[in-house]
Order: sequence, then C-alpha cells, then structure tokens
Amino acid sequence: MSGVWVFKNGVVRLVENPGAETNFVNTKRKVLVYTPSNEVITSYSHLQRHLYALGWERYYEEPHLLQFHKASTVHLISLPTDFSRFKLMHMYDIVVKNRNMFQVRDM
Repeated sequence: MSGVWVFKNGVVRLVENPGAETNFVNTKRKVLVYTPSNEVITSYSHLQRHLYALGWERYYEEPHLLQFHKASTVHLISLPTDFSRFKLMHMYDIVVKNRNMFQVRDM
C-alpha cells in the first residue's frame, strides 16, 4: 500500500496516485533565478557557472548525481544529472545554501 494521506473536509483518506487527482487550475511553474543579474537558470551549465563563481566546487563524479561542495562550509548540494528532473526541492536547497544569491519565483 503506497500513496499519500490527504486530509480534506475533516476526513483522512489514502490517495494511491496523488498526481492524478490534482485540482490545481492555476498552478504556476517555479523557476530558479540568480538574483544579482535577475537571470533564470535554464541549464546545469548555467547553474554551475554561477555556483563556481560563489566558491562551490564539483564533489565526487557520480553517474546519477551532480554534487557541489563549498570548502568553507559543511554544505553539499546534490542534484539529479538530468535537468528535467530538477525540482522545487532542489531549487530551495540552492536558495537556502546561497542566501541572497538565488530565489525561486513563479514563471
């Protein structure tokens, strides 16, 4: 049994396929923005260039992950190798670890 427990109108129920039941009519796509230049990040090469400029380095060469480490901190950014799998949680991870340099905005 897998799925997501949903609480709605005082009733808790298990939703087997949560993606199929979305009732979001005006869902806006989120994008990662490099705030000093107000650029939308459109690729990993674009993101990597900005992270390198901020002192981040590539961590181990993993076949399924892109990882970045900053020598002055204990932070590690882990991203899927396919940019199409770059999700909101990855964006917020970058925003939290690079305060005032990146933002997540509605497209």
